[in-house]
Amino acid sequence: MDKSVTIYTTPTCPDCHALKRWFEGQGIAYEERDLTGSAVMDEAKARTGVRVAPITFVGDRFFYGTYGEQRPKIAAALGLVSNPAGEGARP
Repeated sequence: MDKSVTIYTTPTCPDCHALKRWFEGQGIAYEERDLTGSAVMDEAKARTGVRVAPITFVGDRFFYGTYGEQRPKIAAALGLVSNPAGEGARP
């Protein structure tokens, strides 16, 4: 199963920054796509049907919403043990 990670972000999005810090803390490599470019925004909209940040792809599955909403779903998709209490996770 493809577990590659791509995140669609904007430079001023706090949830985007939180997700990137979490990925880095977990040692998870990711490709970042900047939604401020119109071509990237159109690509994200075509792939997902939404225009929000952040949007995270794990393989062909995608997640959107706040950092707190996405993190446990992404952790499960990556096969990581998610800590429901959020202990040790950096927002």
